Amino acid sequence: MNIFSKLSLVHRFLLIGFVVMLAGMASIGTWVGRQIETGVISGTGIVTNMYLDGAVSPHVQSLASGDRLDGADQLALDRMLSGSHLGEHIVALKIWGRNGRIMYSSADPSLVGRVYPMESPLASAFSGEVRSRIVEKTELANEFRDQRWSRLIETYAPLRAENDRSVLAVAGFFQTAGGLEQSVRAAQLRSWSVHGAVTLAMLVLLATLVRKANNTIATQQRELSEKVTQLTALLAQNEQLHERVNRAAARTMALNEQFLRNVARDLHDGPGQGLALASMRIESLAEVCGNCGLSAGSNSSVSEDFRTIHLALQSALGDLRAILRGLQLPEIEQLSLAQTLQRAVDDHQRKTGVVVPLAFSNAPEGAPLPVRITLFRVLQESLANGFRHGGGCNQRVAVTGSAGRLTVEVGDDGRGFDPDALKPDGHFGLDWMRERVELLGGSFEVHSAVGRGAMVRVALPLLQLEHAGG
Repeated sequence: MNIFSKLSLVHRFLLIGFVVMLAGMASIGTWVGRQIETGVISGTGIVTNMYLDGAVSPHVQSLASGDRLDGADQLALDRMLSGSHLGEHIVALKIWGRNGRIMYSSADPSLVGRVYPMESPLASAFSGEVRSRIVEKTELANEFRDQRWSRLIETYAPLRAENDRSVLAVAGFFQTAGGLEQSVRAAQLRSWSVHGAVTLAMLVLLATLVRKANNTIATQQRELSEKVTQLTALLAQNEQLHERVNRAAARTMALNEQFLRNVARDLHDGPGQGLALASMRIESLAEVCGNCGLSAGSNSSVSEDFRTIHLALQSALGDLRAILRGLQLPEIEQLSLAQTLQRAVDDHQRKTGVVVPLAFSNAPEGAPLPVRITLFRVLQESLANGFRHGGGCNQRVAVTGSAGRLTVEVGDDGRGFDPDALKPDGHFGLDWMRERVELLGGSFEVHSAVGRGAMVRVALPLLQLEHAGG
């Protein structure tokens, strides 16, 4: 089998074709031999019947009035078989009477008078049929077994009365099958030769076509192999680029958070401190100048002007502090995944007073820092949107881990909305969350309908972000 698998397509085709040709030649030769044998046997039976009816029947007419042949008829039959060209090919002639008794036997006259059972060929002949067949040596009678013949053609034919054409007797005609065997062999050789020549010509023609097809296939295989090699190299490069992009996105996200933290610190230490100081000084000046006259160009007093400025500064300072709380991320570097998500939920509950259940299922204990940062921000924004637009009705968070991925679902039973009706530039929060998630190679989905609440589903990979998170 290993040797066959190493052969080329053309050699395999030639080998299989040669085996098929040999099998076809053997099958066709055997079939042709059998057909010729059947035809010759049938023709022999017809010719023998005509011969017996014309040459032997006149010498058995005495059986119409008796139960044995006349001596003159027996002598005529002996002379016919021994003194003619036909006798050279005839091995024996037997004649049976109606009761199965042998009336004449050229090979062994001692058999005359014996009664034989009416076997199928003999009974068919007495009913008027002509039966011919090939008899092998093992089937031959004892008087034939010591002869040189291995096969004989045995023919049983009815012998009829001249007046009413009734069957008087049956003649058993035995002749050599040498001519038949030679004819069969010659026909087989001719059929094998013709079949071999035709098959060989077809093999040569088909082998030429197969060789051309094989060359074409080999060329295409080489080209395909080269393309596969190129594609494999490109895929490897794409994998490397994808990994680098993921790492860069994770690092960028961490840097963005650090940048936001720095901005928050600068705003707190700079404009925030200035606004706080200005508010304090304005309040002190308002107490000192409370009894001053009317302010220039106005009907209000100086005290009222100071009070207005103080309220504006307090409002600006409050807004600034709210912005700082949103910009500055809590210290989550040392927190686990569950602690990070719980921190986001607790912050929301502290701000809104709404209890939000948090459920975990097969969630890992740890996750890369970019994943924790992203999930913290997504929970902040999703819970805030659910409270602001959905009234905080039955808000909930479910976390599921499987096959290196982490899925977080934030849902509520609020008023809901139609996601398809949103304007592309009208919901910065959703776009911001989607961009953050997709930067890490994750997926972001929003499912909602009017009156049926809303569901935000985020799925993030964990394995490829381990290095980036480290």
